Amino acid sequence: MGHVAIIEGLSRYPIKGFSPEALRTVQLWAGQGVAGDRLFALENGPSGFDPKAPSHISKMRFAVLAPMAEVARFSLTRAAGETEFQVTGPHAPPLRVDLATEAGARAFATYVQHGLGDLCQGPLRLVQAPPHRFFDHPRGEVSLINLATLSDLGQRIGREIDPVRLRGNLWLSGWPPGYELDLTPGTKIALGEVAAEIIGPIRRCVATHVNPTTAERDLDLVGALQSEFGHANCGVYVKILQDGALRIGDAVKVG
Repeated sequence: MGHVAIIEGLSRYPIKGFSPEALRTVQLWAGQGVAGDRLFALENGPSGFDPKAPSHISKMRFAVLAPMAEVARFSLTRAAGETEFQVTGPHAPPLRVDLATEAGARAFATYVQHGLGDLCQGPLRLVQAPPHRFFDHPRGEVSLINLATLSDLGQRIGREIDPVRLRGNLWLSGWPPGYELDLTPGTKIALGEVAAEIIGPIRRCVATHVNPTTAERDLDLVGALQSEFGHANCGVYVKILQDGALRIGDAVKVG
């Protein structure tokens, strides 16, 4: 048995690359991850994604933070149900849309395109193919962040690091710094009462350099990881083995 951690934060990202939705409880689905997480993605010009035959595709083909820090200037707030949101941008009054409808998807893409302007590589188009998820890693259903690791890195570089930069689904306290990276792929863990297993470490990219509040690239997080730890990994991917609910305050146990 390993160290026991506690769930301090739960988030999902309805649209890949856009703002998170913080929750008190989430539903986990075996083989899919967090219900409602990364169900949509916004094409930045033709991506090659085929909704009739969905498969993993590079995040760089979408409007996300790695190539476009300005995406952080847009925020989503759930308005009703699972797919109706209010989107707020820097250029126009907020817009309420149902992303599951063709009209809502077009309205959202048009709203963001007007806000991003010449930064867009081509026409923006919201795509979906439920139950397909737009993960960075083809098997990375849930991302888990150890808050102690971030705190340790922040102390080393003299900078507080907002965990929202890491865009994780689960934030944990109680593990020593770096403990999660010592868990080998296939290690069984219990997320509350839900069985899961470790897939592997999350290799970070320049998306983490973007301040989620100001949309500025104001911290070389990848460089800090490399200089302090000798690698660019922070957090781990987890595969969900059974359906179940997870709540703030639930324990995470290894083995």
